Amino acid sequence: MLHCNTGGHVTNRTLIQFFHWYTPADGSLWSQARREAQRLADMGVTDVWLPPACKGASGGHSVGYDAYDLFDLGEFDQKGSVATKYGTRDELIAAAKALADCGVGTIVDVVFNHKMGADEREQVTVRRANADDRTEIEDHAFEAHAWTKFTFPARAGQYSRFIWDAQCFGGVDHVEDPDAEGVFKIENEHDLGTWSEEVDDELGNFDYLMGADIEFRNPAVQEELKYWGRWIAEQLPVAGFRLDAAKHIPAWFFRDWVGHMRDAVKNDALVVAEYWHPDEDVLKSYLEKVDHQLMLFDVALQHSFHHASRSDSNFDLRTIFDGTLVAAMPDHAVTIVGNHDTQPLQALETPVEPWFKPIAYALILLREQGLPCIFHADLYGADYRDTGDDGNEHDVNLPAIGCLPALVEARKRFAHGPQTDLMDEDPGCIGLVRHGTAEQPGCVVVISNGGDNGKSVVLGPDLGSRTFRDWLMHRDDMVKTDEAGCAHFPVNGGSVSIWVLAD
Repeated sequence: MLHCNTGGHVTNRTLIQFFHWYTPADGSLWSQARREAQRLADMGVTDVWLPPACKGASGGHSVGYDAYDLFDLGEFDQKGSVATKYGTRDELIAAAKALADCGVGTIVDVVFNHKMGADEREQVTVRRANADDRTEIEDHAFEAHAWTKFTFPARAGQYSRFIWDAQCFGGVDHVEDPDAEGVFKIENEHDLGTWSEEVDDELGNFDYLMGADIEFRNPAVQEELKYWGRWIAEQLPVAGFRLDAAKHIPAWFFRDWVGHMRDAVKNDALVVAEYWHPDEDVLKSYLEKVDHQLMLFDVALQHSFHHASRSDSNFDLRTIFDGTLVAAMPDHAVTIVGNHDTQPLQALETPVEPWFKPIAYALILLREQGLPCIFHADLYGADYRDTGDDGNEHDVNLPAIGCLPALVEARKRFAHGPQTDLMDEDPGCIGLVRHGTAEQPGCVVVISNGGDNGKSVVLGPDLGSRTFRDWLMHRDDMVKTDEAGCAHFPVNGGSVSIWVLAD
């Protein structure tokens, strides 16, 4: 039943990715997170995924995925700056504390696959691998120099004395003396002459991605990364972790690392891995390898939103969850509409058109299944300029989705109780009912990607002769049920309405 009593409210968990690829490099993001903490909490956001907080090889301009020093949170004069792109260590800590004070968790972005910006060259023995099939490694080995030694001279051993050298890496993409570019397998005592197993099989073996590829079979590396996980949780009130580039990191390592973090840091930590693959069978296999200890982003659903937004009324909305992780394993699916990789001009560009974003967000925020994550650029908007694949400069404007705050709040207030899907013979109009609980109200959600439409719904005699309004105010009319609780709930074309009890 769509109960109207809001007493005893329990908030549904909701994430936000609090950055995008083109977040301005003005050191202001941590301060923005601190200022926005109360607003986000009031809206219904429960966890904030912050960008990589560690110093990258490009210093104050680094998005954070060119990881240099995991222990420099914007404190040391390294790579041309003290602060990171997002601010200083003190500002980061202040932001995380402000979020915690508002009951909002901090999700730390973990970049373990590679390191970049080494401090010294070393002599290494390497063999060239076929860049298109990394399982093909030449028999001939040769001596060269590679940038594989990380000493972090400005930090001078504070927090960690660990020195990264060639024994800590399995591959590089550049060597000197002789100078060569490509993919090179480093020979050391840990690599057994092969790439790591339990990685994605794209390009034969997708262990190598970029930079100096970390060799997880080195026990000293394993212990240092576990130590860092414990250390970062001492610096910040950590609610969980987002694991970058999981396709390229052995599943057995994250299985062990996540288990260690649950034992040593937080037994109910939220952990989501970026395994960017649209095939649910591949994702299921990965989840088995990591003992189902974490969640994954639902790539197939994001792709479905992209295609639907480009198809206008021709897309059959009844199929939008076909082949998705949230349909197959909802407890392990983090659902998204976009992120820093899918936004225009980025490597995995699959943007969702603005007109469809309210529909997509309604489908991840109001349903029982999946853990939704909203995107900074959709809440605040984004303007940037970059070079596209065509070699030309492009100006991009991503408008803020005006109804997104109301959609997030609707999740907090109305997305409760059992769910009934409304997916009948009409391919252009679907919906759902959240029936509420004895303490928490529900709602009726109706979506159309075509003309004005609606759904006839039977809510039952407990909701007979009751009046409903559109929470999003996309429609200004009222809907009244008959004595049996039946009514037709309308929706505008290419829009979504969330019908809630008017009182």
